[in-house]
Amino acid sequence: MAIHPNAVVSVKAEVHPSAEIGPGAVVEDFARIDANARILPNAFVGKWTHVAEGASIHMGAVVGHEPQDLSYKGQESYTRIGRNSVIREYTTIHRGTEEGSATVIGEKNFIMSQCHLGHNCVTGDNVIMATGALLAGRVEVGSGTFISGGVVIHQFCRIGDFVMIGGFSGVNKDVPPYMLLRGPSAIRGLNLVGLRRGGFSRDVIKEIKEAYKIFFLSDLTKEQALARISSELKSEESKNFVRFIEGTKRGICLYRYSREEYFE
Repeated sequence: MAIHPNAVVSVKAEVHPSAEIGPGAVVEDFARIDANARILPNAFVGKWTHVAEGASIHMGAVVGHEPQDLSYKGQESYTRIGRNSVIREYTTIHRGTEEGSATVIGEKNFIMSQCHLGHNCVTGDNVIMATGALLAGRVEVGSGTFISGGVVIHQFCRIGDFVMIGGFSGVNKDVPPYMLLRGPSAIRGLNLVGLRRGGFSRDVIKEIKEAYKIFFLSDLTKEQALARISSELKSEESKNFVRFIEGTKRGICLYRYSREEYFE
């Protein structure tokens, strides 16, 4: 076990012998640090936080501290950092508010410096957040999504799988899977770059594109569009698209380009 003598590690914390904890780091009561995890100098790991195998918390990051929620009164809640995720300098991730609730970061996330993930946020796997991206409380982010620098996302919003959000965008409604969003809650098209990098086949991308055109570019109502997608398209990705939209409570971000621009 590589615990620096200047680290402050609670005797009630559980630290794997192969974990590394640097000088000035703080690990509070009931935290769990798994094999090959790294807590770098001056990082803070709060109560009831689980840092999974191979994850790293970089200098000055605060993970698992009390939520910024006036209703929080000290109840036991959790933060979970998935395997091989990287939390870079001065990022803040707060634990859940309600008793037994959790903020959950998936596996292989790369959260760059000075990001914020509020209480009860949940991310999938392979999520990238660039410097200064901010998630308010109870935001959900799907796997494979890329959130650019300076993006701000309103509380309770849902971001689907393999979405790309351009820098300095503001998001106040749900963003369906596979979309490209830029500006003030404005969907601009498909995240084709992300889909190709994610290994989606040409046929699957064609179906996603067709679902997109039916929903955003036709004159059908929401219900008519979803019914047509469900009847005509059979890929799991098109089903995922439909399920996401059916599950929205805040509404879906609007499309901002004309049809002619999309087909150029």
